[in-house]
Order: sequence, then structure tokens, then C-alpha cells
Amino acid sequence: MQVKGKTALVTGAQRRLGRRIALGLAEAGANLVVAHYEEHDLAASAVREACDMGVEVIRVEINLADKDSIRNAAHEALEHFGCIDILVNSASFYQKTPFPNVDTSNWETSLAIILNGPFYLSNELAPKMLEKGEGVIINITDLSVWEAWPQYTGHCVAKAGLWALTRQMALELAPHVRVNAIAPGPMIPPVDYDEAKIARTADKTLMNRWGDPADVVRTVLYMVETDYLTGELIAVDGGQRLAHRKYEEG
Repeated sequence: MQVKGKTALVTGAQRRLGRRIALGLAEAGANLVVAHYEEHDLAASAVREACDMGVEVIRVEINLADKDSIRNAAHEALEHFGCIDILVNSASFYQKTPFPNVDTSNWETSLAIILNGPFYLSNELAPKMLEKGEGVIINITDLSVWEAWPQYTGHCVAKAGLWALTRQMALELAPHVRVNAIAPGPMIPPVDYDEAKIARTADKTLMNRWGDPADVVRTVLYMVETDYLTGELIAVDGGQRLAHRKYEEG
């Protein structure tokens, strides 16, 4: 499916990697729905940047932990554009969820935003894709799909579930709607990373450096345009999954 002239909805499109994906799709010629939660100024600036690329852009506010909010946002997007051809579930939630823990709120929020939100949003948008006879859904996971991370029980379980959901939706929506996932490695340092942690993280990859969000954008475009690709996950991680072996065997 060609990107130009299609319509894409990206969650978390106001900041960080979601913003880069959204603007990359707009630059490739896709009309755009900037789906965001709060951070109105960031969302408005993303809309302005995308409009400058000559495509049609709207923004919708969406709380992925609230089914009514998801339904309303999907309705608003469909009412404006008729169909969403490309859905990128990029929004995430990254907070510690130690186990065991009396406070389970971060566990519940992790599952709501990372796993349940993409399910409910895809459930709202997929029927129009099927009716049209084409569509692409891309879920943004990370390396916690394969690994346990200390103190991040909710995040890791939810991202692993998102990969399972990717496979299931690929099966259920075939052959007309394709569903894939991307697992980025280190791309944009969080604000609480000091120089030492940034360097340690770079050393955890085979490339000995952080990636560029443009690498993920190119992978998104590849997944949209490659019509024989579905049910797959591509790790854009600089070899981080293997880098624990770069110094010695065993």
C-alpha cells in the first residue's frame, strides 16, 4: 500500500518517537490524525509541522485508559476522514511496577495504555479498513517483549501482550488488513538519563551507539508499503538483543 494519499492515525503523536513517526508519515504524503493525551501545546505544534508538509491534519485527544475516550476519538477521526488506512499504536506508559506491591495502580495503567488501548482502538478502526479492503496496523513494542526488566513488571507484561495481540490481529484481519510490530532499541534518551547512563546504554548495543528515530520511521514506511508482510516483528535495536554476548561466550 502506498503511503501518499492515505490517512494515518498515530497515538502518542505529540512527543518523542510517536511524533517522529507521525511527521515521517506526513512527509511521505499521508494525511494525519495526531492522537494525543493532554500536552496540547506539543500536539498543536506537531499539527503545524505536518500541515507545513502539505497534507490534511487534525488532532484528537484520546485517553487510552478510557474506552469511551477511545470510541469518541475514533468516531471523530472517521467522521472527518471516512477511513483510517494506517494505525500506529505508539503511545506507551513507562513507570516502575515493583512486584509484589500493595499499590497496583501502575500495573493497571500499564495494561490499559499499552495493551488494552491498542486493542480497543484497533477494534474501532478495523471494520472500515476491512470494508475498504486494505489497511495496516503497526504496534510499537520494545525489547521487553523477550526480556524481564527489573521493577517494570507492568510494562514488560503489557508489551509482551501487545506482540501477542499483533499476531492474533494479523490472523483475524487477514488477508486485507496487515498487522506488524516494531521493537525499537535506544533512540531518544529519557530526560532522567545522565551522561554515564547514556554511555552505558550505547555500550549495550552491537553498534555502540544510540539509534536515530529516522530508522524507525523508515521501518514504518517499509511495513506500510510491503504488501506481503504481516504478523511480524522487526527489532530496530542496533543488535541490542545480542550485545550481551559481544565480550565473551557463555
